Amino acid sequence: MSILENERILLSPLTLENYHHLIEVAQEKDLVYYSPSNISSSEKLRAYVKVALKGFEDKTSIPFLIFDKDKQQYAGSTRFGLINWENKVLHIGWTWIGHEFQGTGLNTHMKFLMLHHAFETLEFEKVEFRIDERNQKSRKAIEKSGAKLEGILRKDTVMNDGFRRSTCCYGILKGEWPTIKATVFGAY
Repeated sequence: MSILENERILLSPLTLENYHHLIEVAQEKDLVYYSPSNISSSEKLRAYVKVALKGFEDKTSIPFLIFDKDKQQYAGSTRFGLINWENKVLHIGWTWIGHEFQGTGLNTHMKFLMLHHAFETLEFEKVEFRIDERNQKSRKAIEKSGAKLEGILRKDTVMNDGFRRSTCCYGILKGEWPTIKATVFGAY
């Protein structure tokens, strides 16, 4: 499993041996409000990690632990998922970072490293993102990163409280990456 790193962030493989670094962050209120995942206790977080690792075994996901080098703290988790090796399409998602790390630029560094790896190392043709239609903060962040809204899957995901959310599908094509890399991520 790869390690992705720059001067600000370290993305290392998420495992059952290191997930405990995330227990405190995972229990923050409303951290994954717009996600169908439940990470609210150490047991539920462990189950979440097991699902991610099963995907890794099946070659459909690559989960990461996020470490903020500025703060010298573990900040959360993210992953490549729904990896389609044949068609060279994957998703970046299952991302959650603690409230104190939000709005600090950490997420931008993370997205750059992941997009760079997907397009330039793995040589994928497309990266997708799926976001709850109600999550304006995440939608604006992903739009700012250059992703294009491709459509909305209506009421396609059941949330923990039984609500059926609609999911916005965003994408970046390999041919769009050089321009996005230079204009959006030029300083990275």
